[in-house]
Amino acid sequence: MVDVLDDEMYMRLALEEAVMAADRGEVPVGAVILGPTGDLLARAGNRTIESRDPTAHAEIVALRVAGQRLDNYRLTGATLYVTLEPCIMCAGAMVHARIGRLVYGASDPKTGAVVSRYQVGADGRLNHRIEMTGGVLAAECGALLSDFFSRRRGQSVG
Repeated sequence: MVDVLDDEMYMRLALEEAVMAADRGEVPVGAVILGPTGDLLARAGNRTIESRDPTAHAEIVALRVAGQRLDNYRLTGATLYVTLEPCIMCAGAMVHARIGRLVYGASDPKTGAVVSRYQVGADGRLNHRIEMTGGVLAAECGALLSDFFSRRRGQSVG
């Protein structure tokens, strides 16, 4: 049985990464990956602007770090925590990495690829399925994104 308090603790680490991303002017999304034994493998925030790389979403950056750390692109049994429901690219990468479990904060009704728009991690046509838990600290994760975009819109006005 998964401990809800542990999920919240690790989501708070992902939120810290999201705040740091926002401080760099990036969309505030953060991710954390735990290995199958609970060891912290990676922490990352969005870096698309800084890296000039459209694939540098928090999840992808964290998957890369974890893969390097384990010296293997397969992250079988790992858990990925992310503050926003993953997009299609990130969900596909998680399937390829064989992530065992995904825990996300806020849903993404526009581009969410695990529940909201698509169900990539549960699609039986793919060779791997991901256990998912959504809505962990969703209000905090969503507020961070809403505040970021509200401030950005306010800066561009007038």
